[in-house]
Amino acid sequence: MNLPVLPNATARRLFLHRHGLGTAPSGPARGAALAQVIADLGFVQVDSVNTLARAHDLILWSRRQSYRPDALARLAARREVFEHWTHDAAMIPIAFFPHWRLRFVRAEVRMRERWPKWQGEDFLHRFDDVLRHVADNGECLSSDLAGDAPRGATGWWDWHPSKAALEFLWLTGQLSITRREGFRKVYDLTERVIPAQHLVARPDPAESVDWFCGQALDRLGFATSGEIAAFWAHVTPDEGKFWVAQELAAGRIEEVLVEGVDGRLRKSVARPGLVAEAAALLSAPERVRVLSPFDPALRDRNRAERLFGFFYRIEIFVPAPKRQYGYYVFPVMEGESVIGRIDMARDGEILAIRAFWTEPGVRMGKGRLARVQAELARVAEMAGCTEVTYAEGWLRG
Repeated sequence: MNLPVLPNATARRLFLHRHGLGTAPSGPARGAALAQVIADLGFVQVDSVNTLARAHDLILWSRRQSYRPDALARLAARREVFEHWTHDAAMIPIAFFPHWRLRFVRAEVRMRERWPKWQGEDFLHRFDDVLRHVADNGECLSSDLAGDAPRGATGWWDWHPSKAALEFLWLTGQLSITRREGFRKVYDLTERVIPAQHLVARPDPAESVDWFCGQALDRLGFATSGEIAAFWAHVTPDEGKFWVAQELAAGRIEEVLVEGVDGRLRKSVARPGLVAEAAALLSAPERVRVLSPFDPALRDRNRAERLFGFFYRIEIFVPAPKRQYGYYVFPVMEGESVIGRIDMARDGEILAIRAFWTEPGVRMGKGRLARVQAELARVAEMAGCTEVTYAEGWLRG
């Protein structure tokens, strides 16, 4: 049987639409409108690196350029989103909380096996004391429990035992993050953070696995079983394969061939009718966008290379003499193509542009250069900068 084929240009267009990058980044960016953007994406990764803006802020701004960082904090304060883990720390719609109980159970099994080798065993004896402290005193920072010393001084993750206990209790669902102060987590009892209607719901594991897989496919558009399992990082590869086989047999999904930028066809699955839906989509606006290094459209580096021909790795651990680019560079997209990567940082009220590397075959004519600089002016405004400066020789091939 001949399988439906998604040509590369159509696959890219569909993928960008499913990731909120297929239309102009206009419209409201607070309250219910912002909550819908996050729900459409599934989650927004949070990250402490702040050379320009926090990852979550740049991700949301790339889709709604009226967005400002305090809008997400207000959503969290109103309990419309909660913070927990997918593949990394993320802000997640509060309605999804019941399905995170599957992660809580699985995380506890893994951590009881692995964490004593990593953090020592002292933290295992602090659970009752930590829970009692939070119950009696309310919201808690790890510094409130820092009466015991870190187990060593070998790196960022050398937590004192009570901090390790806090993280364990959060990752297993007994505590929740109520807000952040700066970038420090503030913990409280989960029953005082999560609204009752979401707290009492307890789907069984099979129901949650089905939900995770179906929701992943709906946000990706097309995917392999491995990509479906990896989307939330809650489902095992075997569970992803079983779900795909089950849904194919029931006719709720179908196999398709997705063309990569190199012309190769890769078998994936999709909802029936996806090829026709993709063919009817309008092209993404031919404007330039600066994206976060953690943008969900590019988070899977292998898929970004297959679909867009964009080889992208953050060179944090590459020694400076061997780096091809700055260690933390921002992807730059124009329309439905990635045209380069930019090294820039906020320095007080100045946005300092150090270098912009174009992708192979991309030519920087006057029109494209003007669009790039117009986007950088918008980035500067979002970051609270009043001036954009360019290093000598910043534009590179």
